[in-house]
Amino acid sequence: MSKPAARMRLAEAAFALFDERGYEQTTVDDIAECAGLGRTTFFRHYRSKEDVIFPDHDRLLDLIRERLATSSHSTALVAVSDAVRLVLLHYLDEGDLARRRYALTSKVAALRDREIASVARYQRLFREFIADWMGDPTESASLRAELMAAAVVSAHNHVLRRWLRGESADPVAEVDEAMSEVLALFPTSRPGPGDTAGTTVVAFRTGQNLDALLPSLRQLVEGGAVVER
Repeated sequence: MSKPAARMRLAEAAFALFDERGYEQTTVDDIAECAGLGRTTFFRHYRSKEDVIFPDHDRLLDLIRERLATSSHSTALVAVSDAVRLVLLHYLDEGDLARRRYALTSKVAALRDREIASVARYQRLFREFIADWMGDPTESASLRAELMAAAVVSAHNHVLRRWLRGESADPVAEVDEAMSEVLALFPTSRPGPGDTAGTTVVAFRTGQNLDALLPSLRQLVEGGAVVER
């Protein structure tokens, strides 16, 4: 039996028992027995029964780092969007398993706490990348990086939860649209190595009146750019 097959059998057994008995009442030995495997095999794949529930966040974080590392200063925001899509696609590939996890974590407080901690790791990674991209060590820039990273993670989670609840027929298209909205809010930063000075134009659709938008747009535009009506 291949390791992936054993890993999936353990996951299926675990969720079946969680549904039948409840999370707290299910033990590692119960999961191994239900899967027809030994306790040693369980710990070869998972460190605890919690690890059966959650995806391999370390691997996902590595994938994000790899994608971000391939970007240049001028393609950084594209890399952020691509990284978000990578995470979403991982959940989509899990299919029903992701939905069962969502249902379980909504009922078990300890699992919600772990999920919150995992989200914080993603946000920290994006914040560090965005802060480096901005190239501004000031406190105000640090705050902007934090807010921007939070917006990136919130956009992803909004689309993911819609899909988990069966409300999204095309989550990939939705996350791309959501990221376009988020990245349109990003301020321009200092030119990076090899970049030339110029004008950055960001276009997005909104239902707001232009007069109401102009104050916010002026705050986002740097370098004396002119907003034309």
